[in-house]
Amino acid sequence: MRQWARDLGFSQIGVAGVDLSAAEPGLLAWLANGFHGQMAYMETHGVRRARPAELVPGTASVITARMDYLAATPEGWQAIEFERLQRSREAIVSLYARGRDYHKVLRARLQKLSERIAGEIGPFGHRVFTDSAPVLEVELAARSGQGWRGRHTLVLNREGGSMFFLGEVYVDFALPPTERVADHCGSCTACMDVCPTGAIVAPYRLDARRCISYLTIEHAGAIPVELRPLMGNRIYGCDDCQLVCPWNKFAQPAVLPDFAPRGAFVGQPLTALFAWSEDEFLRHTEGSPIRRIGHERWLRNIAVALGNALCKADDAQIRAALQARLDHPSALVQEHVRWALEVSLARKP
Repeated sequence: MRQWARDLGFSQIGVAGVDLSAAEPGLLAWLANGFHGQMAYMETHGVRRARPAELVPGTASVITARMDYLAATPEGWQAIEFERLQRSREAIVSLYARGRDYHKVLRARLQKLSERIAGEIGPFGHRVFTDSAPVLEVELAARSGQGWRGRHTLVLNREGGSMFFLGEVYVDFALPPTERVADHCGSCTACMDVCPTGAIVAPYRLDARRCISYLTIEHAGAIPVELRPLMGNRIYGCDDCQLVCPWNKFAQPAVLPDFAPRGAFVGQPLTALFAWSEDEFLRHTEGSPIRRIGHERWLRNIAVALGNALCKADDAQIRAALQARLDHPSALVQEHVRWALEVSLARKP
């Protein structure tokens, strides 16, 4: 089965049991604190996330898989990405989102893995998941030997860092669980220290309401004013806690060409992306995870980044781009455009 998984582009597979009851108190406390923000589906499903056999009746084991997504980059890629953040006029898209939508890629290949297994043992009950259902992916990955949970809440692997996607196959037959691996973070708190908005409020505890990935992707309304200056030029997601992690010097390049970066999402001026019409947005984001936020939120995010760029240095082109969107049909876009213009003027010496 491991060889089949490698043939399909997976870096590693493992097996977890279905008793995740030890994770329920932490999940409930996270929800009680409201750390899930507007992600109502997290609360709707509640502890069902920790009960695979309730989500898919008959589930006896969970096969977990991880797939590397980092594009082939020169040594020192982390420093290169940090340097991009200093170029305030350049749009920054999270590394994982620069290529094809991972939901589609992993789901299709997990299904193929399931078919290979069925070809060997006969038909069996199963369902595949990739960040698409009430599944405790990190918990299952950690329990199945994929790595350990880092302080930033992501899975870390000694041979692969954290630059990978996770997926699962719930199956109706029992398999021996994979041995867990030990935590290797030691006393390091680099991920907590680097977070621009202080979203990692305690080790292994993330307040999504402050996380730039949440704000630019999951959050539907106005971005809190106090957090906007901290977003810099990040317009979709944030990689800082992964970029600073020492274990990511071992991050492996993607095997599949699907995750190769699209030119539209690397090194582009904010003004160029802000000028996209809705049709252009849909064309450029076809098959991309970015499409899910829609054109309105895309413009909202870029307006914030443009305002932050103006605060660093006045730029007639940026100011003109913002002014051209002042009469946008969306009140949400208008509000963020006005903020960008006004805050830059207020910060001028």
